[in-house]
Amino acid sequence: MALDYQPLNRDGLARQIADSLRTAILTGDLSVDERLPTETDLAARYGVSRPTIREALKRLAAQNLIRSRRGPAGGTFVNRIGLTEARDSLRMMVTLMVGMDAVTLADVAEARDVLERVCARLAATRRGPADLEALRAALAEQRDPALSDEDFCAADVRFHRAVVEATGNAMLGVQMVGVVEALQPVLNMIIHRVRARPRIVAHHAAILAAIEAGDADAAEAAMGALMAYVGERAGEAQMRRRPGREPDR
Repeated sequence: MALDYQPLNRDGLARQIADSLRTAILTGDLSVDERLPTETDLAARYGVSRPTIREALKRLAAQNLIRSRRGPAGGTFVNRIGLTEARDSLRMMVTLMVGMDAVTLADVAEARDVLERVCARLAATRRGPADLEALRAALAEQRDPALSDEDFCAADVRFHRAVVEATGNAMLGVQMVGVVEALQPVLNMIIHRVRARPRIVAHHAAILAAIEAGDADAAEAAMGALMAYVGERAGEAQMRRRPGREPDR
């Protein structure tokens, strides 16, 4: 390990040390599965106490960047972050950002519209039998009139996840977590009273038909139509409607 141990500002030492180690991991100075120096060694190199090092390591562990192992061959090691961990982390982060007003639902909706259209186009040209089966299964579930709102929402998320999976692009899969899976349940809870399930199902059916046919233009257009409908319903849900006024579904 070749780290540049720079002098530290005495304020926020644990945060600065965590930032230093995180940078080393991101740049490759600390490799995946590499063992970090002991707490005692790190404390000596940074000129701080062991509790400060322990706090810094806790910060990194909370981000799944390091893991600890007990025993003679134990220690603290750089973690190998898989797609599942990346998605879970992004899902939590985006949900927190929206909850704290760091980004708006309108920002997320716009990003989703762009990315969903791209995914629909790619899915139409790259989908395989398993992808089509997943899309059909999610759509069939949504057609069940006895399905609860919560289960309909879950099936909705599965349908869009299947579209993304059909692209075969792992990075798109990670990105779409932030604009679909993290907020789709929240969005559905906002608009479920003003949306019509048959309309959602019809849009999904059109998307599936285009993907099955391998028609990228039709798939993008069908996805765009769904995004427009969802956007209208979200706006309707947030409007202060007059008593007795029913939305146009």
